[in-house]
Amino acid sequence: MPDILRLLEESVNIDSPSTDKRQNDLMADWFTRQFQRLTGGRVIRVPNETYGDRLLCEVGSGEKQILLLGHYDTVWPLGEAARRPFRIEDGRAYGPGVYDMKAGLLQAIFALKALLDSGRFPEDKKVVLLMNSDEELGSPTSRALIEEQAKLSAVAFVLEPPMEPSGALKTSRKGSGRYKLAVQGISAHAGVNPEKGVSAIHELACQIQRLHALTDLSRGTTVNVGVIRGGIGSNVVAEHAEGEIDVRVATLAEAERIEAELARLIPALPQARLTLTGRMMRPPMERTDRTAALFALAQEIARTDHGIELAETHTGGVSDGNFTAAVGTPTLDGLGARGDFAHSPDEYVRIDEIPLRTALLAELIRRC
Repeated sequence: MPDILRLLEESVNIDSPSTDKRQNDLMADWFTRQFQRLTGGRVIRVPNETYGDRLLCEVGSGEKQILLLGHYDTVWPLGEAARRPFRIEDGRAYGPGVYDMKAGLLQAIFALKALLDSGRFPEDKKVVLLMNSDEELGSPTSRALIEEQAKLSAVAFVLEPPMEPSGALKTSRKGSGRYKLAVQGISAHAGVNPEKGVSAIHELACQIQRLHALTDLSRGTTVNVGVIRGGIGSNVVAEHAEGEIDVRVATLAEAERIEAELARLIPALPQARLTLTGRMMRPPMERTDRTAALFALAQEIARTDHGIELAETHTGGVSDGNFTAAVGTPTLDGLGARGDFAHSPDEYVRIDEIPLRTALLAELIRRC
């Protein structure tokens, strides 16, 4: 336990903002050293011109590949670690990225170390720990690598944190899309000749009502226009307006339905013009029979080995597990560190749960 806490402190005190390639490459250097030192495994560094290099950390040489999936990039800017460095207080570890998700990555490394040190690493398996560097941005440059490794793998275990307050594993996630609707109107003086204008703001307001009407909570579908912009003054009929749209869907069928509905948007006002851009960023992670079987195994291990009842849950949030599930790889998510307040200065990890969650992952790797 002291070893993992010492390494957690070191990793948290190294800034790794998604958009800073130089700093993220330093983080990749650090994880490479720790993985090789602790497991003796191989590290393949996959170059990235824009963001940090990705790491494929491998142990074993069996025919059955197990994919462990996590990311070392964080939402925090350069200098955040100096402003609020790692600290332990009342059984909790604090610091930028400690919960999302450097503790989860270290738990994975120590799970592999425990299997190797005890001689229980399964000979028929090869474990690949893929460390992503742009997950917080939606994995724009890493999706293809993730999907490639998922297709080679029998199962995927995602090291995102479990769902609190019970520490539930995630067996399904919604898919997400980001779109922008731009409206072109005709400007005019709002007092002198408003009849000569076509208000882009009026048109956008009509479209917002149509978009929000696509929400169907019974299907797990939400469409939300969360940001709007438009106009240059209250006395001007607005020539331009735009809205940013968030879409969440629980199934691939719903993703296709919403995409078709968006493609059919037409102006409500004569002479107004619409331009829709964007796409579904992550497909939904749907619960399948094989995912359910993975959870049942995790539940049995937790009950038998640790005397706890493990729960499963669904979440509207997304992860790289959406990609692995969508290519058909059974995926179990939420196998990282317990804690709370991701993306907040208050984020923390529960220290007492680190050994249990590490042991759970190790046994899953051995028995899956």
